[in-house]
Amino acid sequence: MAFLELQRLSKRFGDVVAVDGLDLSVEQGEFVSLLGPSGCGKTTTLQMIAGFEDPTGGEIRIAGRDMANVRANRRGIGIVFQSYALFPHMTVEQNVGFGLEMRKVPAGERAGRVAEALELVRLGGLAGRYPRALSGGQQQRVALARALVIKPDLLLLDEPLSNLDAKLREEMQIELRNIQQSTGVTTVLVTHDQTEAMALSDRIAVMHRGHIVQISTPFEAYEFPKSDFVSTFLGKTNLVAAAVEGRDGDMLRLRAGDVALKAPAGEGAEGDRVLLSIRPEKIRFADPAEAVIRGHVKTGVFLGNQWLFQIDSPLGELLVVHQNAGRAEARAGEEVGLAWEGDQVRVLSGDDHG
Repeated sequence: MAFLELQRLSKRFGDVVAVDGLDLSVEQGEFVSLLGPSGCGKTTTLQMIAGFEDPTGGEIRIAGRDMANVRANRRGIGIVFQSYALFPHMTVEQNVGFGLEMRKVPAGERAGRVAEALELVRLGGLAGRYPRALSGGQQQRVALARALVIKPDLLLLDEPLSNLDAKLREEMQIELRNIQQSTGVTTVLVTHDQTEAMALSDRIAVMHRGHIVQISTPFEAYEFPKSDFVSTFLGKTNLVAAAVEGRDGDMLRLRAGDVALKAPAGEGAEGDRVLLSIRPEKIRFADPAEAVIRGHVKTGVFLGNQWLFQIDSPLGELLVVHQNAGRAEARAGEEVGLAWEGDQVRVLSGDDHG
């Protein structure tokens, strides 16, 4: 039995369906992210798990216990909010210890557990400071320590890193993952940031219009998206419409306009129209003899560790990403050959619940 189980979970606000018959199982100690755009239902799902919103239908079970009539403060859940929600008039130590105080934990035990939690998040020397004297990253750690000090059965993270700058966000992703692994607490993260979800998660549940449209490991979600929505939401991709012409062993023969293509065989029979996804980093510049197509460089943008190109081609405008190898790359207007391996092409189902 999974540690956290959501079965046919639904939430309506008047005529608006925010969450629609959602099923999700999270194993003990697992880190799962609910990933999706604004309005997809991810935050509403988190609020129902926490007990802040009552479901319109379905069940929530934690460790086999039905949460239907269990108040939020009785669910054994630690929560870190986007705003951190620290008390400005309390010191770091007082903020972290507040939940223990509300639970009537004796002062001696409380002091020990607060000190332990602050050491876990590397804030042991800042116990006497007030939130206004802390950086954004330090405030985020205080909020995390406050959530962990109660030794929760389940940790919920609601966009906890969105207020940090890009460099600090990357550092905190690593730190947050290390803390979660060291404590072993079952964790559910809500985020719209696909890089964050992939960096932190054991599995990603991609949400769209109140549904989970794909749940898998970060690698599987990125490399084997099930729909055009998942493919485009999890990073950049090139979408190409094509027709199936036949099959050669384990590969499909396809045609997009005048261009012959190949992709791993799966669903799709001769004559079917399909949508293909080719990730920009899978496409390389190639000599004429090995090029799949030829095109002209529209723009080339240097991003430090990589180059991002827009290429006008017979398949339409394609994005191409190359790692910076320390040498000059193609310039705007230059004709280039483009090649990729057939087994790197993905045939999409387009099934994203509308």
